[in-house]
Amino acid sequence: MLESARAGAAGRLNVPGGRRRWRVHRAWVVAAVTFVTIIGGAAFNALPGLLFDPLQEDFGWSRGEIGFAVSVDMALYGLTAPFAAALMDRFGIRRVVAVALTAIAAGALASVWMTAAWQLVLYWGVLVGLGTGSMALAFSATVTHRWFTARRGLVTGVLTAAGASGQLVFLPLCAWIVAEHGWRPASVTVALAALVVVPFVWLLMRDHPADVGLAPYGGEYVEKPAPVRGAAGRAVRVLADAARGGPFWLLAGSFAICGASTNGLIRTHFVPSAHDHHMPVTAAASLLAVIGVFDIIGTVFSGWLTDRFDARRLLAVYYALRGVSLLFLPMLMQATVEPPMVFFIVFYGLDWVATVPPTLALCREQYGEDSAVVFGWVLASHQVGAALVAFLGGVARDVFGSYDVVWYAAGALCAVAALMALVIRHPRPEAAVPRE
Repeated sequence: MLESARAGAAGRLNVPGGRRRWRVHRAWVVAAVTFVTIIGGAAFNALPGLLFDPLQEDFGWSRGEIGFAVSVDMALYGLTAPFAAALMDRFGIRRVVAVALTAIAAGALASVWMTAAWQLVLYWGVLVGLGTGSMALAFSATVTHRWFTARRGLVTGVLTAAGASGQLVFLPLCAWIVAEHGWRPASVTVALAALVVVPFVWLLMRDHPADVGLAPYGGEYVEKPAPVRGAAGRAVRVLADAARGGPFWLLAGSFAICGASTNGLIRTHFVPSAHDHHMPVTAAASLLAVIGVFDIIGTVFSGWLTDRFDARRLLAVYYALRGVSLLFLPMLMQATVEPPMVFFIVFYGLDWVATVPPTLALCREQYGEDSAVVFGWVLASHQVGAALVAFLGGVARDVFGSYDVVWYAAGALCAVAALMALVIRHPRPEAAVPRE
């Protein structure tokens, strides 16, 4: 057993159908392509918070109308994810991801010619939402589950951080483009970023270790399973089974609050809120990019912690700290970037998606082979929470003239999420899945 694991880690197993031997296990190549792919798909996520003011100026749309289009994107992102995981089982990772990237590029490019709010919903909301949803965290969960037996927590953290890396790369760039050349060239940039990644996916991505005659990293060789038919039906059946138990609703509810307090709130409304306090858009976007830097550190470290500590307690700590920080944010908003705001950005960045590795670990613990599909549904709740706050945050700004009430409400919700994480029960011994 030990020798097999060592051989798998080195990528030199002599297995039926063995092919070219890699010095570095091929799993790490697939993980690297996945990382780059998520960065390319995440480029669009850098845009919405930057475009509230330009779209208001160009078309006279309210923040509620713009927020609604963003909410459709986030909701479809989440609702597509569980079906995308099942479709990857049926048609393969490469095909699904290549089509998803093309949909993102089409939506971003078509938005250049929009003239009405319904077109914003169609292009940004529907097309981009379906595309990004097909490459959601369920994508990284599927890759991790198939290609890795050892180091799953670490790899989950690294791939989760890819979204933050995309934010780090594209936020300052898009902010500069919007400020200097307008929002349309920024949309074209996002479309090109998605298209550039397609050849890398097609040439370097593989659906299963058996495709190249290898065992998963740290594991033993297994034959590639036959394509799973009835992908949509399977996703619904898995949801129906999982929804019978309390752990699913606790995971889904806490992750909905996670989405509300990150993508729906900070990513969508931080820049326009800072601009309300006369902070330049480029400065506010740079602060979000700094969140991306520390998000990478926090998420990878969270993956390392998840391999060693109780995921429930980690989640409770993450949510509690996030809630406290949000309660202080209204007092930190100023026209200039002061040290307290920098501290908030660093702190929030470390906690941004640190919740993903322990949440995914709990899905594996509770649901075993169905964990990727279940996590897709849990992610759907994340994005529904994000969608609600993306829309309601814009409405609150229109009604109250500021975002303060939104920050306070999100802080209180994070306290609820911390309690939900603590009461998730362990699976019964006969149903438990061994932790890696």
